[in-house]
Amino acid sequence: MAIPMVLAILFPPTLFLTGASVLTLLSLAILGVLEIRGINLKYSKFVNTASSSSSISFKVPSRVGMLLLYTPAFLVGVASFWLYPADDSRFLFLKSAVTIHFFKRLFEVIFIHKYSGKMSLDTMIIILVSYFFLSLSLIYTQTFNQGLSEPSIDLKHLGIVLFLIGISGNFYHHYLLSKLRTNGDKEYKIPKGGLFELAICPHYLFEILEFLGISLISQTLYSFSVTLGSALYFMCRSYVTRKWYMSKFEDFPKEVKALIPFVF
Repeated sequence: MAIPMVLAILFPPTLFLTGASVLTLLSLAILGVLEIRGINLKYSKFVNTASSSSSISFKVPSRVGMLLLYTPAFLVGVASFWLYPADDSRFLFLKSAVTIHFFKRLFEVIFIHKYSGKMSLDTMIIILVSYFFLSLSLIYTQTFNQGLSEPSIDLKHLGIVLFLIGISGNFYHHYLLSKLRTNGDKEYKIPKGGLFELAICPHYLFEILEFLGISLISQTLYSFSVTLGSALYFMCRSYVTRKWYMSKFEDFPKEVKALIPFVF
């Protein structure tokens, strides 16, 4: 098709794969370091932190912001079935996983999550562009493997299992978070149930499993850079999230870790 041919001309495989992989890993790692240093992405409980309040920024309702930032990435996944109607099972599984991941996000925004505040417009734009680029790049980089021999160790079925475990665990813990608030309740509470008894951000842990599953399905340099970068960012975000809970709740259980039960 015309569009894939144009993309291939504009972004030669070796240049695009290496550049996208390095850029993605560095960008996510930098965002993680900024979280540790108190320069947080301004949504959820960090929307009104000192670094946020000192900046000039428009804000949008959180539900609107979340819908806007996930929709382009989801549409990329949907469009990929038309742009790349390949019969290759690995590519089909990858396109499906990316599309399902962002569809689930949109479903949660509409039907599961309960929002009480607003999101900074600059944060919304940063995340929107990041997710759009991530979705597009995961799918586009996979096209370079079409027609090549399969890896000597095929990990795509293990990847499917990890992806399903990750997306199920992430959804379950998001559901538990939504149950903390009754209608009109805007106060934060210490999460309970599931792995929240052992770590304050198990939903991040399961999202890392999702991306690990996607990288095993794909088995490309870019997909593994996404997983590693996401893991670094979520480690940092979960660390500052645990610090936030400890500062707000005197009865916060000290044995509850940030991301990985009993470890971190």
